[in-house]
Amino acid sequence: MLFHVRMDVSLPHDLDPGRRTELIAAEKDRALELQKLGVWPHLWRVVGQYSNISIFDVPSNDELHACLSSLPLWEFMTVEVTPLATHPSDLAAQP
Repeated sequence: MLFHVRMDVSLPHDLDPGRRTELIAAEKDRALELQKLGVWPHLWRVVGQYSNISIFDVPSNDELHACLSSLPLWEFMTVEVTPLATHPSDLAAQP
């Protein structure tokens, strides 16, 4: 199943700088791991914001939740998920 996911990150201004650095490094490592596993095939930065738009390819809603909640920055995110389906006019979906 494909999901369009928007993640907006809001780190507290008073977060310890060392902790901030650790979290950001751990987030990058986990994101790369999920990409290498093939469950996070697309990741784009939203210009001018600490946000991203992503496509996840996972078998279920539960699997998506497990992936998202495994992200180190999860507790600082607002997440919007939209399930996707094939559009009949999509050229790539044509036989």
